Amino acid sequence: MGTLNRLLLVGLLACVPLASHAEDPVSADPDVTIRQDGDRTIQEYRVNGFLYAIKVTPKNGKPYFLVRADGSDGNFIRSDDPDMLIPSWEIFSW
Repeated sequence: MGTLNRLLLVGLLACVPLASHAEDPVSADPDVTIRQDGDRTIQEYRVNGFLYAIKVTPKNGKPYFLVRADGSDGNFIRSDDPDMLIPSWEIFSW
């Protein structure tokens, strides 16, 4: 019986370093950032820092979503009108 307890204790102690190096689990809940832009409310949805959707709620009108078109940066389309591409040109930069 004493040998079994020792083996169990050694097994538990061997697993402790492995548990301390485990990474944080990926959260299924998105991070939502809400901001005002003029007369619109913009909600940005992110998972692990990756922006995947934007909800735009105008003061007068129906809210709409912008989602990634093909997974690339800055290429969003409206979810209710998938043929309309949203331009993301940089005109000036300092």
